[in-house]
Amino acid sequence: MKKSLLVLAVVAAFAPVLAQAEAGDIVVRLRATHVSPDVSSKLGAQTDATFPGNYPTTSVPYSTALYGSTGAQLQVDSNTIPEIDFSYYFTKNIAAELILAFGTRHDVNVSSAGAVAKALGSVNLLPPTLTGQWHFMPDQTFDPYVGAGLAYVRAMDNGLSASSSTTGAFIAPIRIDRNNFGTVLQAGFDVNLQDKWLVNFDVKKVFVGTNVELNLGSGFKKIDSLDIDPWVVSVGFGKKF
Repeated sequence: MKKSLLVLAVVAAFAPVLAQAEAGDIVVRLRATHVSPDVSSKLGAQTDATFPGNYPTTSVPYSTALYGSTGAQLQVDSNTIPEIDFSYYFTKNIAAELILAFGTRHDVNVSSAGAVAKALGSVNLLPPTLTGQWHFMPDQTFDPYVGAGLAYVRAMDNGLSASSSTTGAFIAPIRIDRNNFGTVLQAGFDVNLQDKWLVNFDVKKVFVGTNVELNLGSGFKKIDSLDIDPWVVSVGFGKKF
């Protein structure tokens, strides 16, 4: 019996240590992140509210003349980007995570076409995010967590404009808010490996919106309150220090 206990102790002493977190640890992760907007748009209704009456020289509302439908909506496509994040563990259960993704470029389209072409261009968004996390199984190989926090979305490159659906000629500029703030819900898990390495899977829901404005010659006027609300799904690896 004593010999068996001695053998187990020796094996444990020389076994590689898993990457279980402790207070004061810093974790650096590199992940591939897929950003999939879950858009809510009222482009047609908001345009008609901002520009009441009929479009000049026509007998139809602005939304029908510009987009071909009073129910027209804006659409924002998905993108996959590299991302780096840093976590600091206050205790083995509580951590703060700062996500620093590279700019994510998204094409923006109208759901239908009228005088304006469906393709409006693209925007480049920089979305640094800070969350607080609760790790409820910190001493296990499988380390799940939930979190919540804030996101700041900076529109770095706004290349949107309305162009003719027939000739492609420029009609009017479009802009969105430069600075947008939103809330974040998060869930994920680390799989602790040897020598303080880990594999990570993470899902976030970001609640963020922006105002969309069109300039038809009398200044920029609001045509949509666009809720982008993306799902952000990440997978990658990390190391504890």
